[in-house]
Amino acid sequence: MKLYRTKAGFVVEENGGYFSLEGTDWDELIASPELVTRARTALSGTPVKEPRVGEILAPVGTQEVWAAGVTYYRSRNARMEESKEAGGGSFYDRVYVAERPELFFKASGPRVVGPGGQVRIRKDATWSVPEPELTLVLNAKGTITGYTIGNDMSSRDIEGENPLYLPQAKVYDGSCALGPAILLAEEPLAKSTRIRIEILRGGRVAFSGSTALAELKREPQMLADYLFRENSFPQGAFLMTGTGVVPSDDFTLAIGDVVRIGIDGIGTLENTVA
Repeated sequence: MKLYRTKAGFVVEENGGYFSLEGTDWDELIASPELVTRARTALSGTPVKEPRVGEILAPVGTQEVWAAGVTYYRSRNARMEESKEAGGGSFYDRVYVAERPELFFKASGPRVVGPGGQVRIRKDATWSVPEPELTLVLNAKGTITGYTIGNDMSSRDIEGENPLYLPQAKVYDGSCALGPAILLAEEPLAKSTRIRIEILRGGRVAFSGSTALAELKREPQMLADYLFRENSFPQGAFLMTGTGVVPSDDFTLAIGDVVRIGIDGIGTLENTVA
C-alpha cells in the first residue's frame, strides 16, 4: 500500500487501485502511530484517477529531513578518498565501525524537492553527485511507518576539503528530493530490496549502479532510535539511511542531467539537475 501527497489531496494506492484519503492533515497523519490503519480506511472509498507526475508533491509537510552517513562500505571508501588530502580519511573508517552512527540535518520540509522537480548543484562546487537512499518515514514516537526514496545531493569537493564543511556540502537549496510515494509498511523491508540509480546526460546513460539493503551495515530502526534519543519530532520525521552507490571519482553532475532513483516496491524518483 502506498500513500501519495498530491496537489488535489492525498491518495492511497493498493493493487493498482487509487483512492482518496479525506478529512486529514498531512503533518498530523505522518506523526500518527495509526498511519497505516488510517490509510487503509480509504480503500473502501470511491476510486480516483492515478496521480500524474506533475500532480505529485514531495511526501513531506513541515517535517525535518535528517540523514545517516557511512552506512555502506562503498560510502566509507568514497568519503575516505575524498578527504584524505585534508587529513580526515580515518574519521570515516572509525565512524563505519563505531557503535554511534553519523547523523546530520539535511533539509526542512518546505525545501524538499518533489518528483519532476529540479535538484541543484552548488555554484561554488566542482565535484557534485547524487546519492540514492532509502528514506525512513518516522512517526512522532520514532517508529518506522513507511519508506520513500531520497536523493541526497552532495558536494564532494567541499566536504573533502574539510570534514567540518559537511553542512555546506549537504545542506543548500535544492539539495534534497523525496518521493514519489510512501510505501506503508508494518514490517521491515526485505534485505534483497534493491536501490538503483541512473544518470542521463543528453539522453544517454552517463552513470548507473545499484545496491541492496543487505549491504546496509546498520539496522534502520537503530538509526531512528539514535535520531530520537535527544530530539523530539511532534510532526514525525524523515531519515535518509545512507548510500551504497557512488559514481567514480572522475564523475561530476552537470546542469541538465536527469537523475532517476528506483527502489523495489516504492517506484522511481526522477529529477533534473539545475
